[in-house]
Amino acid sequence: MGSDSGIIEQLAADHRRIQNLLDRVRSAPPGSDERTSLVEQAGSRLVSHLVAERERLYPLVHRYVVDGDAGVNELLAVDEDIQRTLKALEAAPAGSERYARLLLCLVSGVTEHVVGMEQRLFPRLQAMSPVAVLRDAGAGTRHAEAVGPTRPRPDAPSSPALTKLTSAVWGPLDRLRDRLERRP
Repeated sequence: MGSDSGIIEQLAADHRRIQNLLDRVRSAPPGSDERTSLVEQAGSRLVSHLVAERERLYPLVHRYVVDGDAGVNELLAVDEDIQRTLKALEAAPAGSERYARLLLCLVSGVTEHVVGMEQRLFPRLQAMSPVAVLRDAGAGTRHAEAVGPTRPRPDAPSSPALTKLTSAVWGPLDRLRDRLERRP
């Protein structure tokens, strides 16, 4: 993504990367180290993505989209489900039946998230928001993803201001822990 891309293009490109990772997860042998590593990568990418949406996208939806508050509340519920599933995946044995069920839940949740964003929310936001606002939010999204948390926290605050504050604390800690654990 170029530095001039707007938030919609940025988030849609993230959706493609995450879906590609999940495709690779599904094709990896069940219980393998490869699958476990890919799930960790997908989870890390998803958490960063969801935090960036809370910080940068949802305030725009509140401001520019008719009934944006209701839409954001629905998206937050899906996001929480995704984070709960990621947290449960971390605790489940990689080759277990529970792990496989959780993985299916994750794929379903991500699919629901992508469809909700790209087919319903993005067109409405693009129609109602100034281009410069969307472009500037794209830069903020790239920054939020680069420094934000990488570990799921299903009970994280949903307000953008609190998300920024907790991201400033958890982001560096998560990234340090990822390096120490040699997590991709």
